[in-house]
Amino acid sequence: MSDAKFQLYYWPGLPGRGEFVRLVLEEAAADWVDVGLLPESQGGGARAIMNLLGQGPVPAYAPPVLKMGDLVISQAANICSYLGERFGLVPADEGTRLHARQFQLTVADAVAEAHDTHHPIAVMKYYEEQKDAAKARAEDFRTQRIPKFLGYFERVLRANPRGGGRYLLGSDFSYPELALFQLVEGLSYAFPNAMSRVAHQVPGVMALRQRIAERPRIAAYRSSPRAQPFNEQGIFRHYAELDDPNATK
Repeated sequence: MSDAKFQLYYWPGLPGRGEFVRLVLEEAAADWVDVGLLPESQGGGARAIMNLLGQGPVPAYAPPVLKMGDLVISQAANICSYLGERFGLVPADEGTRLHARQFQLTVADAVAEAHDTHHPIAVMKYYEEQKDAAKARAEDFRTQRIPKFLGYFERVLRANPRGGGRYLLGSDFSYPELALFQLVEGLSYAFPNAMSRVAHQVPGVMALRQRIAERPRIAAYRSSPRAQPFNEQGIFRHYAELDDPNATK
């Protein structure tokens, strides 16, 4: 096993919820290792993740899990909050830190709803077993929930008195902007047609997405082999029948 200070446990081959944590670790230039990507001979892979779950005095329910020496924590929003505060990716005052967690948790809500578009009935059933329900759920998500979630963050950008329409909090970058970036990336992969319809309504959010993509550490990470592409095994999945058939491509 690597002796990196931060060990992230998340399923290999998937961006998933683990990607929200990866982005914070990369932006912070942390000493970290993606345990799922290590070979089993080095204590990595899916087996290492399964072995960790359920262990310790406070067991984790599911990945992502972050291990730092004897401390083990889970839940993506919780981990991102911890890392963001530890590495100074958010101002130190209590109110701002609470608002950062608020934004991170709101993104988590949107991610959960995006997942439920392709698994609206049962997580353990295949998508093909719930297609009709998925189409109905996806239509509501496309037409109502995506505009509502992204519209909320658009209002946040405009309402921030010191942000000039560029920042969620204060007058500089903060870690929940990484989460919003990944949400928009995932939605653009899963629902490209629907996103083409809503993008003009949220210009601030789309501009923030571009700024995050251009941050040097994020750009370097995303162009590396460590960054795992979206696919139809993760949270954000592209099924043409669930996307917007009326959008102008």
